[in-house]
Amino acid sequence: MNTTTRTEPTPVENPHTPAAPRLRSKPTRARSTVARPRKSILLTALTAIVLIYSLIPLVWLVINATKTQDGLFTSFGLWFDGDFALWSNIHDTVTYDNGIFLRWLGNTLLYVVIGAGGATFLAVLGGYGLAKYDFPGKRGVFATVIGAVAVPGTALAVPTFLMFSNLGLTDTPWAVIIPSLISPFGLYLMWTFATEAIPTEMIEAARVDGASEFRTFFRISLPLLAPGIVTVLLFTVVATWNNYFLPLIMLKDPDWYPLTLGLNAWNAQASTAGGQAVFNLVITGSLLTILPLLAAFLLLQRYWQSGLSAGSVKD
Repeated sequence: MNTTTRTEPTPVENPHTPAAPRLRSKPTRARSTVARPRKSILLTALTAIVLIYSLIPLVWLVINATKTQDGLFTSFGLWFDGDFALWSNIHDTVTYDNGIFLRWLGNTLLYVVIGAGGATFLAVLGGYGLAKYDFPGKRGVFATVIGAVAVPGTALAVPTFLMFSNLGLTDTPWAVIIPSLISPFGLYLMWTFATEAIPTEMIEAARVDGASEFRTFFRISLPLLAPGIVTVLLFTVVATWNNYFLPLIMLKDPDWYPLTLGLNAWNAQASTAGGQAVFNLVITGSLLTILPLLAAFLLLQRYWQSGLSAGSVKD
C-alpha cells in the first residue's frame, strides 16, 4: 500500500504585508549619561581657576586687615604678620578723625535705604504695569528702556551734574539719592519677571470678584513677585553701595561722603603734603564695608537665584 507523506506548504511572505516593527533598545549610554553625568577635567580646572581668582582679593583683604601699618610692608601679602592687630584696627577705624567712618556708614545706609529701596519700588510698579496692561506707545516704552540699559552711567554724569547744579542740589544728599531712584535694568527685569510669574487669568478672576486694582496688586500679585523683588533689590543695593563716580562729582562736603568716597580720601592722605598714611585703616574699613553685602547675598541667596532663573524654562 502506497502511503504518501503530505508536507505542509511553506508560507510565502506577501511583499505587500507590512513587516512587524522591530523594537529598538534604548541606548544605555544616554541613560547612564543622564543618571551619572560625565565629568570634564577641563571644565573643573577652569572653574577652579576662576574660583581662586575670585577669592584671592578677599583672602588678601582679610589677612592684611589683621596687620599694623608697619606690618603691611614687612610681611608677605598673603600671610599673617606676627602682630595680630585686627581688633585694634577696627577700633582705630571707627574712632579715627572723630568717628567720621561711622558718619560715612550712616550716609551710605541713607543712600541705600532711600535710593535703592525707592528704585526697587518704582521698578516693581513700572514692571507690573508694563507687563499686565496694554496702552498706546508700549513698544516705544520698551525701546526706551532697552536703550537706557545700554547707556553707561558715566555718559550721563555731566548732564546730571549740570541739571542738579541749576537746581541748587549739588553737595546735598539729594544729588545722590534722586539719580539712584532710576534703575532701567531693574525695570526691565521686573517687566520680564511679572510677565511670567503672574497669570493673567488670576488678575481677571480678581476683577470679576470685585477686587480693585490696588488690592489685586498688593494682595495677589505682590507675593508672586517676591523672588524678582529680592533680585532687583540686591542689584540696586550693590550698585548704590558701591557707587563712587556720582558722589565724586556731586559732593564736596566730607560729612556727606559715602564709604567709597571716604575710604578713597583716607587712601589719598599718603600722597598729600603733611598727610598721614593710614593704609591699615583703609584696608580694615574696606573689609567692614563688604561685610553687609556678603551677609545680604548669603541670607537672600535662595530668593535671588530663583528670580534670575525665572522665565528660563518654557512650559
